Amino acid sequence: MVFAAVILPILAGGLIPLIKWKSGRIRNIYNECIVLATTAIVWYLILVPGAERFTLVRFQGDLNISFCVDGLSMIFAGLVSLLWPLATLYAFEYMDHSTAYGHTHNGKLSPRDEMPNIFFMFYTMTYGVTLGIALAANILTMYCFYEMLTLVTVPLVMHTLTRSAILASRKYMYYSLGGAAFAFLGMIFVITYGTTIDFKLGGVLDMNAVADKTGVLLLIYVFAFMGFSVKAAVCPFNSWLPDAGVAPTPVTALLHAVAVVKSGAFAIIRLTFYLFGTEFLRGTWAQYVTMAIVIITIIYGSARAVKEPHIKRRLAYSTISNLSYIVFGVTLMTPLGMAAALSHMIMHAVMKICSFFCAGAIMHKTGREYVYELDGLGYKMPQVFGIFTISAFALMGVPGLAGFVSKWNLVSAALELGTPLAYAGVVALLISAILTAIYMLTVSVRAFFPKADYNTRVNEGIKDPGLKMLIPLYIFAIAMIVLGINSSLIMDFICKVAAI
Repeated sequence: MVFAAVILPILAGGLIPLIKWKSGRIRNIYNECIVLATTAIVWYLILVPGAERFTLVRFQGDLNISFCVDGLSMIFAGLVSLLWPLATLYAFEYMDHSTAYGHTHNGKLSPRDEMPNIFFMFYTMTYGVTLGIALAANILTMYCFYEMLTLVTVPLVMHTLTRSAILASRKYMYYSLGGAAFAFLGMIFVITYGTTIDFKLGGVLDMNAVADKTGVLLLIYVFAFMGFSVKAAVCPFNSWLPDAGVAPTPVTALLHAVAVVKSGAFAIIRLTFYLFGTEFLRGTWAQYVTMAIVIITIIYGSARAVKEPHIKRRLAYSTISNLSYIVFGVTLMTPLGMAAALSHMIMHAVMKICSFFCAGAIMHKTGREYVYELDGLGYKMPQVFGIFTISAFALMGVPGLAGFVSKWNLVSAALELGTPLAYAGVVALLISAILTAIYMLTVSVRAFFPKADYNTRVNEGIKDPGLKMLIPLYIFAIAMIVLGINSSLIMDFICKVAAI
């Protein structure tokens, strides 16, 4: 059953361009059914305990491609499985009416609709590959699917086939493959000096075997950390992420909120807590170096977002900062730090996919991409901009919304550790919160409080998008409020996973 969650969207997605669809609507129904069936399997695995380990391929020794369900995989797979059906629903309206991706005529597909077929093929396959990372039982399996994630998302980034899209996809591929090479070093050393390649909370290193190799292994950890950090957009390997914003919004939302960047953060959690182990790493120069890099990234991402006039690139720099919130919790290397990192992984996913979908709806309905073009649009698209404002307050960390919960957890974990760098991290979080208020609320202020002399005629005929876009937005808005008011159930489970 555990392998079915991985293979179903990969195989079913691969069939999309091969089937002769009578209409785009039939293709969309097929696509949504596959995604919902996969989500149902994932939640069966989460809610019904006792899922057995599945070994797909067994190589020499204990090297194998295997899948299983543990607490950490439940969190990541559960998060992905909840967001993907809504993202797919949103993508239907976004792709149906965009001239860059093909047309429909009287409900029948035209030749140019081959491009949406290819888009949804890779979009659905990415779901399965991401679940492969989440449900991987060992470092070899996770690494294989981590590499596959690059291969299935590169075509999504370059989907429009514009020059900027091709250059962005090339840059993303180079960065990702380069990062994977450094991560490969970490995998080799874990296989060589670990008691097992399976994930085990507390680490798997054979302390007797590594007693005289501590310095080398710490260096390898930093290399592997930075390798996985490429997808998590940690400085200085983050410039690919804003450039990838040229992709269709359903792609960039998943790049920034679920699939790619969260896979990077998830891999870092596995590397730190389940492979090398915090007992081996805590208090070493490796911890201080990685924490310092992450703190710098928090400030850098927020500061660049303030200066960025393009809506999606602004949100991309916001993602760079917020991903480092998660990794900052990891580098604290305490159970509370791990719990804080996991809580922000969940909260940020909901907040950021909501804000990206709002930005995509604005661009889809108006063709405008820059903040200075949004004057007065709040009155024409009140639902979209109202929900965007909720996501802005949540990202700022306003009490009663999702972002406050995870930021409180991060600050609490840093104060518990009590080291100078941990305190510096708290200061960075506070500065980032102020900068977040500036770069997020600027959008809402321009939309609802334009200058008195702005030309009202430029907004004539603009209105909120259809239900396929609005339904996911409302669900995310409600989720941000509910998670902010009552997150006890989620936090109780996260604390059990982090062994608090």
